[in-house]
Amino acid sequence: MIDEQTIIDVMPETLVAETRKLCEQGYRLVQICATRLGEELQMDYSFDLNRKFVNFRFLLPKLGGRVPSITGVFFCAFTYENEISDLFGVQVEGNALDFKGNFYTTAMKHPFIQDAVPASVPAPAKPGVQ
Repeated sequence: MIDEQTIIDVMPETLVAETRKLCEQGYRLVQICATRLGEELQMDYSFDLNRKFVNFRFLLPKLGGRVPSITGVFFCAFTYENEISDLFGVQVEGNALDFKGNFYTTAMKHPFIQDAVPASVPAPAKPGVQ
């Protein structure tokens, strides 16, 4: 059970410094998430200390977004940072373990920023016809 959850708006330029402050207080990195919201991406960085969650949040443009890496503070962030780079096209600057777009193999580059195309749905089969 989460006792407390706070969302703090930060700027990409202050992300590393704010992350370092939480690390020095004993917080752990829980997750980094990108969510497409129309023509923007919402970035959420979640941290926990004794069931008190702190979430950093900011928006990036859907195309050409850039963020600094927090791997200098939490090395394990390299997995999340490679994921958002591969799936959303976010440029993560300074990732300590950068897979250079090869962390995931997908049918299309940056699939989660592509505009949705309706899937073709086959017509239902008629009884007795194959």
